[in-house]
Amino acid sequence: MTRYGATILDAEGLCLTPDEKAFFRDARPFGFILFARNIDTPDQVRALCAEMREAAGHDAVITVDQEGGRVQRLRAPQWRDWPAPLDQVAQAGAEAARAMYLRYRIIAAELHALGLDSNCAPLIDVAGPGTHPFLRNRCYDEDAKRVAAIGRAVADGLLDGGVLPVVKHIPGHGRAEADSHHDLPLVNAVKSDLQAVDFEPFRKLGDLPLGMTAHLVYSAIDGEPATLSAPMMRVIRDEIGFDGLIMTDDISMKALQGTLPDLTRRALDAGCDVILHCNGTLAERQAVAEAAGEMSDAAQRRAERALTWRKSPDPVDISALSAQLDALVSGRVHG
Repeated sequence: MTRYGATILDAEGLCLTPDEKAFFRDARPFGFILFARNIDTPDQVRALCAEMREAAGHDAVITVDQEGGRVQRLRAPQWRDWPAPLDQVAQAGAEAARAMYLRYRIIAAELHALGLDSNCAPLIDVAGPGTHPFLRNRCYDEDAKRVAAIGRAVADGLLDGGVLPVVKHIPGHGRAEADSHHDLPLVNAVKSDLQAVDFEPFRKLGDLPLGMTAHLVYSAIDGEPATLSAPMMRVIRDEIGFDGLIMTDDISMKALQGTLPDLTRRALDAGCDVILHCNGTLAERQAVAEAAGEMSDAAQRRAERALTWRKSPDPVDISALSAQLDALVSGRVHG
């Protein structure tokens, strides 16, 4: 049995350097994440995915942020461009869940054809009047139940296409009025409101295999950012009931203060299973991997369980699905 390193890492370019290959052989990361700098042509992406798995020494999960709107790494003309999720939900109206299933089933087909077997979606943060613009149009709705239903449809579309969904940002980022890429958001809502709104979609999708944390402070729970908070991890596991593999959001984001090795250890000590680190130097990636070490026994079990969700895609006619989606969002089909 492969013992995974407790990391999900990235690469600098379109192919691995000799130093990256040697590092990944030693670190054995559980998975990898691709960015626009790693993507050129379909053949190049397939080759990079194969290089990554060969270097890691196992059939590593390879994920990407392909939400649509501002956050999509695969773009035209090679791949389909997508409107922001909130805009497409609005276009589809009462058929939003079906439309978003079709959208992410098509996305899954594009990803799977490249060797990518995960997508950092659904984003089930509940939008609100103060949601920061960096997040708002990536959300699905302001109603928690509707967000959960659409999120389930997104996850089902990905899974049917052979792609593992990553629910984010646990336990909810919608109240944040700051961009956690640059600042640490503080949410002062009372716990009963968090439970009724923010936590609800994650509770409804608590059976899914993979999740990603939110970098923000919920003062009703703890003074530490959720990613580094043992009390919040207990809420996620025991009250929300999410028992999938929990990865951090990128620990190099400015919301978190401290050295990368220190943040790595604090996140794992709090209860995260695996560290996501992106956009750093090779030396920074090495420092994170050394601090992370191997997965804990509990994390390893969750990782192995998550991998059982991988399957071959259901056969479908993607052009027919595209026509269905176009009809739904243009208002030609009414349900």
